[in-house]
Amino acid sequence: GKAAAILANHLEAVVYVSDSNSSEQIISNAMELMNNHHIATETGIHSDKIFNSDLWIISPGVPAHSKIIIKASSYNIPIVSEIEFASWFTKFPIIGITGSNGKTTTTHILNQMFQRSKTVGVIGGNIGIPFSECVLKEILHPSKNLVYLLEISSFQLEFISSFCPHVAIYTNISEDHLDRHLSMEEYIKMKMRLVENFKKNNTVIFNEDDDALKSIFHNSLLKKSTYGIKSLNHTFYVKDNAIYHSSSNKVVTHLKDLKLKGKHNLLNFLAAATCADINGIKIENIKNVLKTFKGIPHRIEYVSSIKGVDYINDSKATNINSVIVAIKTYNKPIILLLGGYNKGVDFGLLIPHIKCNSVKTILAYGEAGEQIKSALGDAVRLVIMNDLNSAVKNAHSIAQPGDIVLLSPGCASFDQFNNFEDRGNFFKSTVRKLS
Repeated sequence: GKAAAILANHLEAVVYVSDSNSSEQIISNAMELMNNHHIATETGIHSDKIFNSDLWIISPGVPAHSKIIIKASSYNIPIVSEIEFASWFTKFPIIGITGSNGKTTTTHILNQMFQRSKTVGVIGGNIGIPFSECVLKEILHPSKNLVYLLEISSFQLEFISSFCPHVAIYTNISEDHLDRHLSMEEYIKMKMRLVENFKKNNTVIFNEDDDALKSIFHNSLLKKSTYGIKSLNHTFYVKDNAIYHSSSNKVVTHLKDLKLKGKHNLLNFLAAATCADINGIKIENIKNVLKTFKGIPHRIEYVSSIKGVDYINDSKATNINSVIVAIKTYNKPIILLLGGYNKGVDFGLLIPHIKCNSVKTILAYGEAGEQIKSALGDAVRLVIMNDLNSAVKNAHSIAQPGDIVLLSPGCASFDQFNNFEDRGNFFKSTVRKLS
């Protein structure tokens, strides 16, 4: 909420910031708002003062069914999300990227494609840079040609009203955040809010290989563009181990030349390329990015090789589908580090993939350890560990040359860490101390 408060304050609103948490980080943020921006704050409590408001800008962490939201609604206080609020004050187009997996990688690939054009891509949203911060920068330092590339989560879409991206990209839909949305139907409904304000000139780009997305958009009247690898009926299609462009039917690049491997990353490349093409990015620029993009931290990221054992950081894998993708990426024996704070997922969905792939041991750690053990039963050798530190050290002691130690937690990080980046950095530093 800090960035939204600063933007609202700059726009001459009377701002009051309230956070029921009182962690060191929250108090530090509150002090910054008070000292640097003269914004009134309260921490460790929601006092009755918050109900004397003309507008609430709500944190994505506060669900619609919480008591405080219900009470505010009874006072008829308008409630909006941070991306909704920030969108009121920009004059530039927005490309919204959502889905269960691949959002961040797709956003970064697309951003690199825009960096080679006259229009400057600006990354924001769920990726860690609040949209409000981007918009304030736009106001303070006006620019001519911007396009916002916003990674958007289902949480951020819960309180939109008029938010409407110029283009929406859907990567896939799989089970996620059921602790918040309670059912798949509700989760999908939230995801679809990204296009609920679409007009005739807006375009939705979606992965046609994803059965859920295909059924949702099949009969839709929205202007749409598809991508995938199961069909040739796309702007960019895959044939004979190469990516082709439909307008010329010429090879854009061979799959062997892609730096980032894996079917999931190929789909991310196709999503970004399709969007870049719609936005007038030259094929040559798209081709250059396809051949040079190496990935981003915490997504199946190679860390180190110690005594013939490869250590891989996939801390961003906060749902089961991401874990499945990571497991499928490797043919070598895997020691899988799984655990953290369970978001309501069914770990039993891993069983067929554990059996089909080379997972030889699972080290289940953190709050979800016992749930993982009961869900997986005797499908694989499994040891419960207290925390990630113990799991890494145990993995190191049992790993044989040729093995892969894979951190792909399938859970949120909040039982032990601030976020998935914090968890991934801890994993990397712990691994480097081993060597």
